[in-house]
Amino acid sequence: MRVIATKNAHADKYDQLKFVRDDGSSSSIAMPRQGILPHDLIHYVVESQLPFQFGFLRQVVSGADAGFVMEEIHDVTNPNVSVEAVQVEAIVEALQTQLWSGVFDQEMFLYAVEMACSARATAAPVWQDEGAKRLLFQRALELATEWQAVPVSSAFELMLA
Repeated sequence: MRVIATKNAHADKYDQLKFVRDDGSSSSIAMPRQGILPHDLIHYVVESQLPFQFGFLRQVVSGADAGFVMEEIHDVTNPNVSVEAVQVEAIVEALQTQLWSGVFDQEMFLYAVEMACSARATAAPVWQDEGAKRLLFQRALELATEWQAVPVSSAFELMLA
């Protein structure tokens, strides 16, 4: 799937994120503008690096409407959200806080993941690769630099297998 992020005018509150599946079908959402890497692009980092199958982007790859999935996953009162979707969201949120701080603190990262999962009565993910957490942070920093370099009214494209 192609993930196309478009930077809108400086005065806009949102940028755009379009998903084009291998079959040519597409879906798009408004992407809230943030001073760091936007939340939805952090999903790309997490879901392209870890073996989850039911995160936000993986559901869009499978044909779901991006707006619908976003509402479903972010609804903390929804008991039907898959365990993996909750875990991915927890990792994305924890990684986002690490980006805001500018420094990776593994203990705080893991604590944030555990608390976000616990708040939704879900077990925290088991990390098969201890180095994966720091690699996620490094990849997020790299992607944030790429995103910051995108000029207004321009787009950049990522591929999600």
